[in-house]
Amino acid sequence: MAEYYKAKQNKIYSEEIEDIDYKDVKMLQKYVNSIGKIDGRKKTGASMKHQRMLAVALKRARHLALLPFVVK
Repeated sequence: MAEYYKAKQNKIYSEEIEDIDYKDVKMLQKYVNSIGKIDGRKKTGASMKHQRMLAVALKRARHLALLPFVVK
C-alpha cells in the first residue's frame, strides 16, 4: 500500500511576497541548512519561480557578507 504525504505549502506564495529582499536575513536563514547550502525545492516547498528568486537573494546576501558562505 502506498503511503501518501501532504505537499508542503509555498510560504512565499501564501504570504503574498512579490520580491524576496536580500537584506531580510532572518527569512533567508530559513532556506539554508546547517552547513550553509541552499535547501532544495522539495524541502522548502517553493515553486520554481520562487526558488530562483530565493537563490539570487541568498547569493547577493552572501556577497555582501550578510550570510556566511560556509558554516563551520
